[in-house]
Amino acid sequence: LLIADNSAAPALVAADLLAQAEHDVLASALLLTPSRALADQVAAEVETQLAALPRQPIVEGSLARGSAIVLTADLDEALALANDYAPEHLCLLVEDPWALVPKVEHAGGVFVGETACEALGDYIVGPSHIMPTNRTARFSSPVNVRDFQKIISLFGVGPNTLRETGPTAIRLAEAEGLQGHAAAIRKRL
Repeated sequence: LLIADNSAAPALVAADLLAQAEHDVLASALLLTPSRALADQVAAEVETQLAALPRQPIVEGSLARGSAIVLTADLDEALALANDYAPEHLCLLVEDPWALVPKVEHAGGVFVGETACEALGDYIVGPSHIMPTNRTARFSSPVNVRDFQKIISLFGVGPNTLRETGPTAIRLAEAEGLQGHAAAIRKRL
């Protein structure tokens, strides 16, 4: 997913959209922009660049099925839509891309500025190209070093906490029909 404003080069935006679309016919290539002029220029540029691609049938299928250029009222609306969509990749091709970064809530990876194209992320830049897809960036992250760490949870319950939480835990256990759980807690009260 790309967010671009009128400072973006239409040829670069179109190239990024086509790079996404050429993965397969199920790929989505989306542009969110508040600039009608940019939207029109990008649409024309997509047609021009598409003619030179060897995977033209795949790209055409992707463009017809799950791709769009969406006009937004402003960059804030574009960011709100992007956060709701939770893309695998979010490319910020705007005048001040670093100003938008703190507003990104859900994305597998954020490519900041015109020189940080997502195609580089497919091959060279970034720690991993194993990214959350299908809107899972709302609750998961790309593969990173933490995925290879083991965490052990520790539970220490003092007498006051036991008195405060025990009765509620007993009610929950009984509601689930787990009388042994309820008895184990009750014996400690």
